[in-house]
Amino acid sequence: MQGFRLRGVIPPIVTPLMPGSAHIDVDALQAHVSWLSDKGVHALMPCGTTGEGPLLTIQERMEVVRRVLEVASGRTPVIAHVGAITTRESIQLAEAATAVGVDALSVVSPYYFRISDDALVAHFCAVAKAVPEVPVFLYNLPQCVGNAITPRMVEETISHAPNVVGLKDSAGDLKLLRDFISLGLPGLQVACGSDVLVFEALKLGASASVSGNANAFPEVVVELFRCYWAGDLIGAARQQALLDVVRNALRNGQSIALIKRAVEMRGLRCGPVRPPLPEVTAEEVETARVALSVAGLLG
Repeated sequence: MQGFRLRGVIPPIVTPLMPGSAHIDVDALQAHVSWLSDKGVHALMPCGTTGEGPLLTIQERMEVVRRVLEVASGRTPVIAHVGAITTRESIQLAEAATAVGVDALSVVSPYYFRISDDALVAHFCAVAKAVPEVPVFLYNLPQCVGNAITPRMVEETISHAPNVVGLKDSAGDLKLLRDFISLGLPGLQVACGSDVLVFEALKLGASASVSGNANAFPEVVVELFRCYWAGDLIGAARQQALLDVVRNALRNGQSIALIKRAVEMRGLRCGPVRPPLPEVTAEEVETARVALSVAGLLG
């Protein structure tokens, strides 16, 4: 399928919430989208893991995508994450996102129940076939959802749904990432979803980074890609080292609340996380602030 390419830095954008009510803070969301676009990111992914997608209602997810597009359309491509626990909900989200004009879709494996490989392939095919005109990217996150995507499953899905054109791999396993890239399927696009592996992933042939930490420090990852694309491997390695500082300061992406506080350190509003996700203490925020300041990442 021609058109959108999974390339460059793609933040899975946080979903700002209103303090007290935890309703979506539309103004803060759109300010963040505009800020990220100004920083040079190459696409945006709303309603993913870092965006607390599984904790949003179907209606809220539709609103987030629509509000992101109001700012990003014609400026920065939008990949809507539409993965859900049921095939029906994923299709509903995919159709709604397609109707408002997203550039592509991302679909994580259904979670909670253990599902066979064949049933997962059938799920992905059903979602993709519901929106045949839109590129679809699978999303491998086995440590959270419990249902892993394998290279064989990617091949099988693409053979039945040709608008599935790639995947985001967040398993954190460099060998598995290499196995996905080494499938050699025509036009297959693979994004690295683990910030610790971005530089190595690029050297293996990955085309993009879906980086939660890029919500707060997009310049670090954008510069990593600029250096790599320019053939400056030393510069890219230095940026990876700086990204590692960010990753360590923000607990390796394991605390969405801490990522939100880091976004606020950059002068934007984010609000709380949605329960049952835990908040962070003032001491934890200050520890992160000091580490980021020492690295020269906060003005």
